[in-house]
Amino acid sequence: MEISIGIIGFGRMAKAIISPLVERGEIKSEQVFGIVGSTSSIPSVLSDLPKGVRVVSSEDSLSREVWKAPLKLLAVKPQQFGKIKEYVSSFPSTNEFPKPLLISVLAGITLKSLKNAFPGHTCVRAVPNTPSFVGEGLTGLAWGDDITSDQKIAVRKIFEPISEIFELPERQLDSFLALTASGPAYISLVIESMADGAVAAGLPRDLSNQLTHKTLSGTVSLLREKCLHPAQLKDMVTSPAGTTISAIRHLELAGLRSALIEAVVLAAQKSRQLADEVSH
Repeated sequence: MEISIGIIGFGRMAKAIISPLVERGEIKSEQVFGIVGSTSSIPSVLSDLPKGVRVVSSEDSLSREVWKAPLKLLAVKPQQFGKIKEYVSSFPSTNEFPKPLLISVLAGITLKSLKNAFPGHTCVRAVPNTPSFVGEGLTGLAWGDDITSDQKIAVRKIFEPISEIFELPERQLDSFLALTASGPAYISLVIESMADGAVAAGLPRDLSNQLTHKTLSGTVSLLREKCLHPAQLKDMVTSPAGTTISAIRHLELAGLRSALIEAVVLAAQKSRQLADEVSH
């Protein structure tokens, strides 16, 4: 990918996206130029980035240089969106890239809001999730109307090293986010609770954590490789008057299923709410 990338906000997700590109030789570290909120945060940002990546604070006059990049990744917090200012770009127009490309990974911020804030750019919404840190992520993409086929290829090359890509209509991105981006937190809570239960039942903490992780990964592998519906697998391990049905009965009485359903719905609603807050 012979293209320079400007990073606006260099948090964990931006690092997860950029580092594999540099490590795989898709882009040279010298081609990456990022801006962060303050000078004090620069050392910690650079500490786990490939050598040669440049990072300056938003107060530095050099921060305007990021707008010269043909491709930019907007990765600030959604609440900071209104503070980001587009500087006049010296980007030279080409047939493939008539305008520079802005990829936003901000939750809830719509393409309409992006276009209003960055009229000089072609905009794309991307929703990656945290398993992208280990190359096992999922990324949802919604394209702006004016995007070129070459720009689409450039976007896919950014996310392919870390995730499986799903091209979606924008109206589905909030639901995609609620399941895939927030989902690791739900699963982590379940894992922690199961391990705590094993400790309460008498197993050592380290062993409880190890067994819980392996149980989860093994279950996912079995569901995927045997193409099983979750209900089928549940029935496979649930015998009459046995231990599993007793546990499931308690989980149903406690409302686990309903709580998880509502968690996904509420996360999607919050994502839409963020968009409303920005537009007002």
